[in-house]
Amino acid sequence: MCGAHLRGFLPGGESFEVLAQKSVVGGGRRSSVFCPVCRSWDRERLIYLFLKNRLNLLAKGTRLLHVSPEAGLGGWLRSQPGLAYVTADLRMPGVDFHLDLTSLPFPDFTFDAVICNHVFEHIPDDARAMAEIFRVLRPGAWAILQVPVSLTLPATFEDFSVTEPAARQLVFGQHDHVRMYAMDYLARLRRAGFSLAPFRWRDNPKNYGGENNRFGLIEREIVFFAARPSPSVEAAPR
Repeated sequence: MCGAHLRGFLPGGESFEVLAQKSVVGGGRRSSVFCPVCRSWDRERLIYLFLKNRLNLLAKGTRLLHVSPEAGLGGWLRSQPGLAYVTADLRMPGVDFHLDLTSLPFPDFTFDAVICNHVFEHIPDDARAMAEIFRVLRPGAWAILQVPVSLTLPATFEDFSVTEPAARQLVFGQHDHVRMYAMDYLARLRRAGFSLAPFRWRDNPKNYGGENNRFGLIEREIVFFAARPSPSVEAAPR
């Protein structure tokens, strides 16, 4: 993201056994996570490349809400001409709004786009958070709603009796996670009203570092690209 020429990326990610057992994409220890120059994450670089290949999504006048913003991705978004860029988080310093994602302080139809990267797994009432993001999007607007996902679980696993950080590390793979998503995550988004067009970068590696994965992306990561459909048509994400 910073344009540096590197021999490789730095390793990172949690090493709890449950993440490997459950084949969690976006979780677990990985060999190519951080850029040693700008500290961008692998999952951050994927969203950057996805948007860079679809700059029409960031057309002049687009009002975008970035939840729990990553520094590198946020800096690049701020540089886009004519983009009305708004940041928010529960506690992160330096954001435009401190807020609870289950009770957003914005009117209906405020935003043209939302990026929410690895946040829902921290929120007990994720259905309410999804509904709030849907509410503040205008009809036809889009969202990128990333979470870590297990490829082996038959359904999303939740156990709200697990509250101690050490126990959550063992069960969910991180001390502040409250669930482990499976691929029924897509059904949760649809229940909130979203239409979906999941994107798998490995299906089109040319613009994502090629077969040798030179941007150090997570091999099986999916971009959960969603939209609030327009009321008059059965809209798919643009």
